[in-house]
Amino acid sequence: MLKPRARNTDINSVRAWISTALVSVVALATAPGALADTTDSSNWAGYAVHRFGMSFRKVTASWRQPTASCSAGKATYSAYWVGIGGYSTGSQALEQIGTETDCNGAGNAVLSAWYELVPAPSMPIHLTLHPGDLIDAGVNIAGRTVTMSLYDDTRHRGVTKVLRASQIDASSAEWIVEAPSDCVSVADCLTLPLANFGSATFNGARAQSTKGHQGTISDSTWVATKITLTPGSRRFIGYQASGASAGAAAPSGLQAGGTSFKVTYSVVSVPFETVRRAALVAAGRIVHPLR
Repeated sequence: MLKPRARNTDINSVRAWISTALVSVVALATAPGALADTTDSSNWAGYAVHRFGMSFRKVTASWRQPTASCSAGKATYSAYWVGIGGYSTGSQALEQIGTETDCNGAGNAVLSAWYELVPAPSMPIHLTLHPGDLIDAGVNIAGRTVTMSLYDDTRHRGVTKVLRASQIDASSAEWIVEAPSDCVSVADCLTLPLANFGSATFNGARAQSTKGHQGTISDSTWVATKITLTPGSRRFIGYQASGASAGAAAPSGLQAGGTSFKVTYSVVSVPFETVRRAALVAAGRIVHPLR
């Protein structure tokens, strides 16, 4: 398992790195109204961009940290991130950074930040977050060196991690709301119940290919796939057996020239048996697996 080497950098340089990435492609032409193909996932909701033979080196976006609706006795989880890789069904790696809004068993919201280089487990970022904070995030790849930055615009605090990855997948770029997983091993994961986060809006969503082309999600250089989180395509942890309900999430269409979209929480019925575990994992121990 990879032992990542990480270092914190000056906050001004963190903010400058993300800001440059967010504004660098404003003047580039996109394809207004470009249609995305669609797919379902048991743990992802949002957008991915990809194209056969193309690889990516940078992805950026911002979002407001959502407020969760929590209930005592029911632990639920939600994560918000940008990343490179992990979309292809044959992917073995994913480079990502983001935040969480979880609900613990006492019915209290727990907010946190993290980064992950799949197949290594997620690592916590020591950054205090509050609901409504404006978060900027970015991932940049150069060879096997991965630079991941997260900055809280509201609190004027941030962190950059520079790591050496054991594996790299650069075949896609993503902007995702996720139901994280409890994984015993890479091959044995159960999707955790999705927290009722209401809605989350990604803004300033942009990507850059390894050949230097920069664009928004709707850029015609690549294909954009709209991903809806629909429980059921693999095992997940539930609180009841057959006939239970579970959290789902769906992204809106693209707005603002392909740089913005909203993901909205909903509840759907689950007509099959879910899996119960006596104890769910604590925040910071969960895993953000491949789609």
